Amino acid sequence: MSEVDAKGAPDPARRASAPVLAYLVTAGAVVLLMMAFGLLMRLAQGGLLQLGPDTFYELLTLHGAGMVGIAALASVAVMWHFLGQYVRLSRGMFIANLVLFLAGVVMILASVLAGGFAGAWTFLYPLPARPMGVWDTQAAALFVGGLLVIGTGFLLLYLDAARAILGQYGNLGRALGWPQLFGRDDGRAPPVAVVASTMVLIINSIGITVGAAILAMTLINLYVPAFAIDPLLAKNMTYFFGHVFINATIYMAVIAVYEILPRHTGRPWKSNKVVLAAWNASLIMVMTNYPHHLLMDFAMPQWALVAGQVISYASGLPVLVVTVFGALTNVYRSGIRWDLTSGLLLLSMFGWGAGVIPAIIDATVVINQVMHNTMWVPGHFHTYLLLGMLPMVLGFMYFLTGDRQTAAGRGLDRIGFWVFAVAGLGFVLAFLAGGQAGAPRRYAEHLAQWLPYDRAGALFAALVLAATLVFVGRFLLRLGQARSRAV
Repeated sequence: MSEVDAKGAPDPARRASAPVLAYLVTAGAVVLLMMAFGLLMRLAQGGLLQLGPDTFYELLTLHGAGMVGIAALASVAVMWHFLGQYVRLSRGMFIANLVLFLAGVVMILASVLAGGFAGAWTFLYPLPARPMGVWDTQAAALFVGGLLVIGTGFLLLYLDAARAILGQYGNLGRALGWPQLFGRDDGRAPPVAVVASTMVLIINSIGITVGAAILAMTLINLYVPAFAIDPLLAKNMTYFFGHVFINATIYMAVIAVYEILPRHTGRPWKSNKVVLAAWNASLIMVMTNYPHHLLMDFAMPQWALVAGQVISYASGLPVLVVTVFGALTNVYRSGIRWDLTSGLLLLSMFGWGAGVIPAIIDATVVINQVMHNTMWVPGHFHTYLLLGMLPMVLGFMYFLTGDRQTAAGRGLDRIGFWVFAVAGLGFVLAFLAGGQAGAPRRYAEHLAQWLPYDRAGALFAALVLAATLVFVGRFLLRLGQARSRAV
């Protein structure tokens, strides 16, 4: 797509502000680093690299916290960029979030690399305070404090988004399209970018607040051990926050599909009753199906576990099916202009949809009791994030900068795309197959019968890392060329 539309007018959606580009550059660099950490762990599990157990769990902690955090940072950049086309957002608040994010990252790096904290990103009580001599209280406090600082930045950003949306639409119900959903569809429903952003700011504001509460209690417990926390309450709060936060990354990043794909097909993708109903239903479901993370906790009330299983079955249907079906109908016989942007966005629809299958299998109580602590679980969430969320962000990056391509550049993009797609699929299948074979997750060492899955995973991980390096490298190269032209 050229820099102008069919009428010759500049496309404002292609003009990214400097802060958005700063978010994407940061995201690209951190994703590559976290992928490298993941590759090291798969090599170690496959017996191809010697890593001490302390180092392995430090890498596991950095990889998990880093990937969750950077997924949120990249996807909120997508949301902020497109939401800003419809409401007046605060640039200062957007920059403040990045500053707080980087400050939190420094604290987390210090806790892990200098303090040896290796309790994983879930910081599950009472693990931070029971290190068995591996790390000290200060290291745990730095890690928990770093997460608090990062969460504070995101909460302020969502509050600013709420301010801007309320200023434009009057109340959140209108921004969610309730007048058109429950009344006559007058064709004036808010754009999907506004509906999705409103849904995300509601669920993530609640999720971050719950997460901040358990983090604050954990901090107090670190220095006042007599301040005890109910472990079951702590686990519910931790997984409610974590479940909502990571799901929100996809709901923010998918705005790129709604906004960019129609520009390639020439077909508008407007809000209608079906789309509005799907996003409103997901608002409730994403906050009520988190008990599928607790199906092995016998102390949980049985009704909560049953509800978690049933709602998990249904939660994939509304917005996922509507979005995937909508994307396919938008593309069908449209004469779409294929390039890396449209290819990555369509790949993301496959990854998001395919990721539902192992997730639903794991959300079944009788299967969860066998599979939950195996490689099956990282298999299903890597499918979501690697083949779903990440291609949405990469497609957004190419949308902003990929308008002027040489023949060699297009050829390199095609190679990178197919390597990423095929190796990404192989990578997640190695996880799932290992889980089906009983390989445990979070183990630094594996038995001989699990090594083939680990080694296959390591090979595919290396290929995915190489393809992502091409995408991010070419994004940075085109950014530099654009700045040179501007000068």
